[in-house]
Amino acid sequence: MGEAFAIDDIDRSIVAELRRNGRATNQQIADTLGLTATTVSSRIHRMEAANQLRVVAVSDFSAHGYNVLMEVAIEVDGRPATDVCTELAQFPEVFAAHVVTGRYDIDLLVVLRDFEELAGLLMGKFSNVRGIRSMVPSIAVDVIKYQFDVAPIEAKVTA
Repeated sequence: MGEAFAIDDIDRSIVAELRRNGRATNQQIADTLGLTATTVSSRIHRMEAANQLRVVAVSDFSAHGYNVLMEVAIEVDGRPATDVCTELAQFPEVFAAHVVTGRYDIDLLVVLRDFEELAGLLMGKFSNVRGIRSMVPSIAVDVIKYQFDVAPIEAKVTA
């Protein structure tokens, strides 16, 4: 892992341009921000090396035929939640798996092509994972916000 450094306004501007257009070239970003392509390239590489930036492609669930988005809250008993979560994360329908605090031990985000797959997933796949005490599925009826760039880059407030 690279050495951490302070993100400045130029870095934030570069990230904002990448969020706006992930396919923009370094030259296009440089032209927009009044920088050189070399500066943009070195800033991106520096942030990537410090694990402060990762440029990824995000696919649209519905474009791939997934029409059901669901959260599954899981209560674990008799086995470490991390082990159960690691096993559940291996199913292709699961795109996010978290060990959490609160009433439940695990929170999953799942996509399905249609509702007919629901019983097979919960009763045919998940129920075979040892340690699950209960599952509470919640089906999304409307997606108000889906934003992949969930880690905002904010300026640090100094006292």
